Amino acid sequence: MEVKLAKTAGFCFGVERAVNKVYKQVEKGVKHIYTYGPIIHNEEVVRDLEAQGVQVLNTVEELQAITEGTIIIRSHGVGKRIYEIIEENGLEKVDATCPFVLKIHKIAEKESKAGNHVLIIGNSKHPEVAGIKGWCAESTIIETKEQAKKFILKNDRKICIVSQTTFNYNKFQELVEIISKKRYDISVLNTICNATEVRQSEARTIAKTVDAMIVVGGKTSSNTQKLFEICKEECENTYYIQTLNDLDFYSLQSMNSVGITAGASTPNNIIEEVQKECQN
Repeated sequence: MEVKLAKTAGFCFGVERAVNKVYKQVEKGVKHIYTYGPIIHNEEVVRDLEAQGVQVLNTVEELQAITEGTIIIRSHGVGKRIYEIIEENGLEKVDATCPFVLKIHKIAEKESKAGNHVLIIGNSKHPEVAGIKGWCAESTIIETKEQAKKFILKNDRKICIVSQTTFNYNKFQELVEIISKKRYDISVLNTICNATEVRQSEARTIAKTVDAMIVVGGKTSSNTQKLFEICKEECENTYYIQTLNDLDFYSLQSMNSVGITAGASTPNNIIEEVQKECQN
């Protein structure tokens, strides 16, 4: 069976940077290491870090209860209030927020201070979006065409549109077009990470040319879910797996070719295992 592995599959710059920051704290022998939320959306990596003593804090209340130790801010970023709590409690801080996400925080804060309304295109339940919202005085989150059509701004504020870094690029353009027709005073900043655009484009191209497509990544990974949606549009036989154990090889036996891509938080060893098994 012919196997086509996406060149962009696996850790992106921001994820690799974040994971390395945590392991560096472990190697230094730092005691009481916590991450605010899972450092990345990959269960295998989080479990390995937990085995080495890194604890995950999932709520503001859990963070407020910590009186000593080092807090590592997840790659997805957090709102301004989290930084304030860390400082108020006298805790050490390691900021592993992806630089591309930090850039959006600065935009959101600047636009809010200028009195503008920040419109965030993304998934309201995603931690990155929650973090961006945490830097805004006034904001709206839009993910669907229906929400875009219903959007009404009741004051005459200017609108600054930003996006979750891992959002589907084509969908972003579609939603911006709907909002633009409402004739508000709008500035649009495409803050989708370039690596995300390239990864999505490559996945689509491969999916068009193979009999089956395998998308590898954590079930809670937004960018992996987007890759699955894109591949499914082009290739009916698209499978979403977390590890090799999830793959049904029986369904691939009749296929002549298979493509493999992976989310930005998928470790290379998992991708290599899938690729190796498909080539056997």
